[in-house]
Amino acid sequence: MAVKIRLRRMGAKKAPFYRIVVADSRYPRDGRFIEEIGYVNPLKDPAEVKLDGEKARQWIRNGAQPTDTVKAILKKQGVL
Repeated sequence: MAVKIRLRRMGAKKAPFYRIVVADSRYPRDGRFIEEIGYVNPLKDPAEVKLDGEKARQWIRNGAQPTDTVKAILKKQGVL
């Protein structure tokens, strides 16, 4: 099972809100997920980010691969 840490789009049309989730890579973007570890609200200036860094580190230690966007968020938050 290939596990990814990625964004899950929520919110209304033209008003995106993203949750940072751990999911099997075979599931669709907004489909089933294993665990939610944070969220991103890009509509605020600067973007509002809330992340459980300890859970993210634990998943990465266990082999989960973050997507490019999530990797940039993790670096900004000081997790990576």
